[in-house]
This record gives sequence, C-alpha cells and structure tokens, in this order.
Amino acid sequence: MPNALPPAYTITPPNRPLSGRVSPPGSKSITNRALLLAALAEGTSRLTGALKSKDTVLMARALRNMGVTVEEPDATSFLVTSTGRLAAPSAPLFLGNAGTATRFLTAAVATIDGTVIVDGDEDMRLRPIRPLVDALNALGIDAQSPTGCPPVTIVGTGRFGSGRVEIDASLSSQYVSALLMAAPFGDGPIEVALKGKDIGARGYVDLTLAAMRAFGAQIESRDDGSWLVQPTGYKATDFHIEPDASAATYLWGIEALTGGTIDLGVPTDAFTQPDAAAQAVIAQFPDMPAVIDGSQMQDAVPTIAVVAAFNNRPVRFVGITNLRVKETDRIRAVANELNRIRPGLAVEEGDDLIVHSDPALSGQVLPARIETYHDHRIAMSFALAGLRVGGVTILDPACTGKTYPDYWDMLKALGVELTPAT
Repeated sequence: MPNALPPAYTITPPNRPLSGRVSPPGSKSITNRALLLAALAEGTSRLTGALKSKDTVLMARALRNMGVTVEEPDATSFLVTSTGRLAAPSAPLFLGNAGTATRFLTAAVATIDGTVIVDGDEDMRLRPIRPLVDALNALGIDAQSPTGCPPVTIVGTGRFGSGRVEIDASLSSQYVSALLMAAPFGDGPIEVALKGKDIGARGYVDLTLAAMRAFGAQIESRDDGSWLVQPTGYKATDFHIEPDASAATYLWGIEALTGGTIDLGVPTDAFTQPDAAAQAVIAQFPDMPAVIDGSQMQDAVPTIAVVAAFNNRPVRFVGITNLRVKETDRIRAVANELNRIRPGLAVEEGDDLIVHSDPALSGQVLPARIETYHDHRIAMSFALAGLRVGGVTILDPACTGKTYPDYWDMLKALGVELTPAT
C-alpha cells in the first residue's frame, strides 16, 4: 500500500503526449472471486497476478476470520489454504464499502453451521441487497436484512438447499454471482434463474462461471437466464488473474486526451472483463458516438463521461440506471463534478446522463475542487480532466486505494505534475 496521501492534489496539464509502459493492477472483480473460491476449496491454491487493494484486503481478512489461511508471498500473489469449508467468525464480518465481498460472502456464509453477520460502512449500508436475501430465503436459508441493505444476519445450518431459485438481478449481477458461487454446496443440483431478463453487467456472470469452472465446478448454462450447478464443491488450483480492465480505462483515457501511446503489456482482446469494451469507444475520441450504452461496461462510464467533456459533439449515456447504487450515485456525482468545471457541462435526464461536450475547454484554467464522494472511480476519472484543464483539484485522493493504490504514482511516472493541496 502507498504512503499517506495529501488531502488533495491539484493537477497541472502536461501539454504534451503522455507515453510509456504501465502495468494495470490485477482485476479486483476476478481477485475477489478467486479468493472466495480458493477458500471454499479443500487444499492450497496459489493466486497470481492478484490485486492488493482495500477491497481485496477486506475479503482476505474476512476469510481469515472464518478459519482460512491466506498468505501473501509477494505483492501480487495469495496462497490460500482451506479445509473446503468456512467456520463461523467470532464477530461480524466488516467489509467496508466492498460490494463484491459483501454480496459474495452473504451467500457463501450460508454454508456455515452458525450465525454470521455481514456488515459494511455507512455507504455500504445504503446499497441494496434485498434481492439476494430473498433468494436465500427461497432456498430455505434464514437470512434477514431489515433495511434491505447490510447488515445481513444469516443463520446457517451448513446446508445450502437445492432446486430452482429465481433472483431479481436488475440492480446488480453480483447477486447472481453470489448465488452461483455458493451453489456447489447444495444438497442437490441448484438452478439459478433470472426473474425477468434484466441484469446488471452480464459479462461479470461470465467471469464468475469461468472462475468456478477453473476450481472444478460443473455448470450448465440452460438458456440466456438460467444456470444449473451441480453439488461438486471445489478443488484447489493455481489460478492467474488478468489485469483490471476498469483500471485500463483510465490509461486509454490518458492516451485519448493527450495523444500519447501507453503500452499496457496486454492486448485489449486478451481482457475477458466487460469494461474492456470501453477501449473501442474511447478510441473514437474526439468523435465518440452521440449515444453510448453503458449497461455492460458500467464501471467505465465515469471515465468515458470525463473524456466526453472534450468530445466534438454531445454524448448521451443510456442503460446506466445501476450507477445510482454503486459506491455513490455515480450519475449524479459525474454530473455535479463536470458542472464544477463548467456550469451546464452535464445534466441528468431521468437515469440518462448528457454531457454537453466542449472541445474549447482544453487549455483553459477553470479552478474546480472535485468532490469524490469516497468513490475511487470518481477520483480517478476526474483526474483525466486535469490533463486538459488547468486548476482541477481532486479531493481525498487516497480513496483510489480501493482498487488502484498506485494510481497517483502512475500519473507521476508518466510525467504528470501533482501538487499537494488542502
């Protein structure tokens, strides 16, 4: 983890192309899936290419609290040793604002014979989890969430039920992934089916299925909206984690806004994560499409929206309703902060976001103190605005530690001047 950061950074536009080689951190989404699956597998699994950040540290800590040995032999590896079963922790599991860890563990701890409380910080306590709780109840599991958000109390019996369970995944695909990863501990086969066809970024379910199969699960995709999981448990394995595509979006944004070339060390088509689709959109800058559907690359939307501020034509972002229930309401946050740079630069229209692009912003000095709402993606995205506009100050830069602890060091290494501010 990096040294303590100042309360704010003011960015000086480099006024030149930024080029170099940058290795993005490992995928947060895949790291937290792999950590959990390794903890549910009997034996020792070696995870390489992993992300060490606030979210994955919280997941690893929770697993240790449930009797799993999680060693860290180097900066990008975990060595996970488990009996194949989790044990009831002695205290509630605190998971900060880590959505993946909170949702995944809410289902996984239902395999424990005992009572477990899954909780988070004040922001996580505003993020919905009711659809997952309802699905667990349908499997005969005693799970309660009085507010529909964490904390969740699960009274497990060591069994995970069987049969067909339907889940509303319109708010988050993480509910589906959580059920799927716990399903190999069913008393018999479990069919996980969507209630309706709406689902948050579906590509993340594909990530889940690929990771589960790597750890020995047997899953049959029955149609576009259901999966049959056999009660196989998991087998320990060595698993390599690819770089984080969401982190790569900032690097693609830097290329577009400065005219530089950044070697990520991995071709775009090697990414299996949904946010990799952002590269093709950003590459069209300054003539990005007038309408961009962000439904399948949700974490990339703030990046693309900031780049869109300098596009040659306005951009409307659609399919992004789920951004309202992320670490913060990202639709509102992006609109608010773009409007700090220049009033009227963005507007919310229902659940769409319209960016009134203005290439003439480039080169201007427009002092703006960007509020980040404890949200790593708002901080990292709006740092890109400072590559073209003078006077941009990012508050609470340390929040990037959630997924990209070395973000600011990366910018400095590329030649961006960051001045500590208060």
